[in-house]
This record gives sequence, C-alpha cells and structure tokens, in this order.
Amino acid sequence: MELAFDHIVHLVQDPVEAAAHFRAHGLHALEGGRHANWGTYNSLCYFDLSYIEFLGIFNRTLAEAEQENLLVRDSARRLPNQEGFARIALRTKDIVRTASQLKERGLHVIGPFLGSRVRPDGKHLEWSMLFVESEDSALSLPFFIQWGESDAERRMDLQERGVIAPHSIGQLSLGAVKFAVKDLDRCVQQWSNWFGLEAGETYHDESLHAACKTLQLPGGNLVFCSPTGNGAVTEILDTQGETPFALEAIGSTRDRSIHLFGATYECKSIANDERGHGE
Repeated sequence: MELAFDHIVHLVQDPVEAAAHFRAHGLHALEGGRHANWGTYNSLCYFDLSYIEFLGIFNRTLAEAEQENLLVRDSARRLPNQEGFARIALRTKDIVRTASQLKERGLHVIGPFLGSRVRPDGKHLEWSMLFVESEDSALSLPFFIQWGESDAERRMDLQERGVIAPHSIGQLSLGAVKFAVKDLDRCVQQWSNWFGLEAGETYHDESLHAACKTLQLPGGNLVFCSPTGNGAVTEILDTQGETPFALEAIGSTRDRSIHLFGATYECKSIANDERGHGE
C-alpha cells in the first residue's frame, strides 16, 4: 500500500480568519474555496504538497444532511463549539486498490466517491476519497484521497498560483503530526497493520510526560503519545479523548509554538529537529 501524508484538517469557525492569524505568525496561508454539496469551505497552508486545511461550515443544513463524508459529519457535530484537529488525509495513487486492501485488513470502508470544490478563480476541482471505520479504534482514522493529477503536476500548478510559496519564518517542511492515545503499543500496531507503515522504537518525551512512537510516512510522520505522568497528553485525553493534538513543522528561523483555535503548531529550527527519536 503506497501512501503519503496529504493533509490534516483543522476545524474552525472561520477559515478566512484562521488563515489571517497564520499569516500574522509568518506562515503563508490562502483562501481555498467552497464544497458546494457539503456546505463547507476552507483555507489552506502548504508545506510542499503536505498541507493544513482549515475547514468551516457555511451551510449547516447541507453539512448536517451529509451521510458519506465523515469529515463533514465531524464538522457538523463539533462546530462551532469544539475547534481543533479532526482527521488526517493520506494520499494514494490507486484508491480502488487501496479500498480493497483496507477491506481485507478488517476495516469498514465508505467509498470511494467524488469530492469537489470551486477555487476562488472559478476552477472546479475534483478528487476521489474514501473513509474507513473500526469498532476497535477510539481514535478517528485517516481518510484517503486520490487527486486527478500527478504529484509533479499538482506541485507545479500550486507553485504557479502562489499557493505553495515561502513562509517568512523559514523554509518549512511538515515534520510530524502528534496524536494523544491511551494504549501506545496497541494503537501503533493497529495503524502499522492497517496502513502498512513502519514503526520506530519507543522513546520518552519529557516535555509531554509521554511515551511516544513514530510511524514513518512520506510527507510527514505520525507520532503517537501515551501519558507516563500528568502533562499535556493526559490533559488532552481527559478533555478531548484520543485525537491529533499538534503539528510539527521543521525549518523555522527559531523555535516557536503557536496555539490557535484549539490546536498547537510547533515550528522548530533544524538544529532542534527531534524527528529522529525512535527511528
């Protein structure tokens, strides 16, 4: 199963406002567009082809009526009261084959089906996507996306339109998304088996008071953290349950943490890049 990190969805009340806050912190973020059939709209922040999608609702009736798209259902359930990270999307080059493999590995598969939105310049974009569920997971599972263009074609288009562009705080790449989970070994083993990802060794993150493991993924690793004492991960599990809680970007001119709309963004200098833990 050949997968890559595509994007993480950050649910917000106002995606335009979220992008403006990101720009104020030195991150390049732009308005995206509207998903006319789902009642949602977005803004975007790219690190090469890996990106953040700030997702909000413009038509609650449409969003609440959606049945297939679990992400839209997440949005309708959580907004406006619970902003923060929702799910990650993994990119595939063959979504039909990916769906078949995920079914064989015991997951309930919804899709594939078409997604679409209209860009600010009026162009209509389409892609294929699918969702998976498991009764054995309290953590929301990734969804999967296949774009209609190759990675090289998408990169060229996004660069030409200024969507992929330099960040003023440094030449950033997406290092990892961090997840708070209760049972570290069980969760990592599940994701490794389901999605064909290689796991590193357990290491201790003293700042989080947590034991952590990394799953290797092109475009951005996945770091799972379980508490070893009272700290940030314990608080997240107590208040939000199992969830992604932080995104780490590498290449900042200096270390900084940005806390916005229920989520944490850690911008690190290359000298302090700790992605090698457990690899």
